[in-house]
Amino acid sequence: MTNPTAAMLVIGDEILSGRTRDSNTHHLAGELTARGIRLMEARVVADEAPAIIEAVNALRARWDHVFTSGGIGPTHDDITAEAIAQAFGVAITHRADAMALLSAHYASREMEFNAARQRMARIPDGAVLIDNPISVAPGFSIGNVHVMAGVPNIFQAMLAGVLQGIQGGAPLLSQSLRVERGEGEIAAPFAALAAEFPDLTMGSYPFTVNGAFGTNLVIRGTDAARLDAAMIRLQALFG
Repeated sequence: MTNPTAAMLVIGDEILSGRTRDSNTHHLAGELTARGIRLMEARVVADEAPAIIEAVNALRARWDHVFTSGGIGPTHDDITAEAIAQAFGVAITHRADAMALLSAHYASREMEFNAARQRMARIPDGAVLIDNPISVAPGFSIGNVHVMAGVPNIFQAMLAGVLQGIQGGAPLLSQSLRVERGEGEIAAPFAALAAEFPDLTMGSYPFTVNGAFGTNLVIRGTDAARLDAAMIRLQALFG
């Protein structure tokens, strides 16, 4: 069985301006790898509807799943839900189930459920709510797109729920070898080894320590036996 594929779309001017560091893509990559889902692409776009729409439509057509983070809060610049609705060509309304969740949440805290907070109940028609166990305001899934908050701990909690309903594939395994040689020295034999194992993915990642060059050689795949065989050959070459 071919492993499912995925893409990440990070939405927010604060990421592009450097004000906020994106940690959600890193977390998503680890979670997907553990479930045998290949993260194939990641994009970052501004809080601009045309950019969000274009990216969502391109990614959902190409990959099995699209995960988004950011832009579903109560302020004027939180436009992700509206943009997703436009991308799918559906209406967006204050959903009764989302309104009920939020109304009860703010009532229990004796806080006003004002117009700004009600914006977080705007959900595209046909979408399924994503549970938010931390701050209640839901995300949603529509088609193969899963729309979640940008705050890292909320994103992580939402993602955990979403992944329970997604079929993964064979876990993606990896092994690595640290070589005290530069990439230029090992490139040819490493490429030849990669050609011997076309079912595996091999990558080289250089580093410098105290002025000396080295390379971390990483082999990835879903077949543990093939991975072991490739590592034996790798260690024979460079060990």
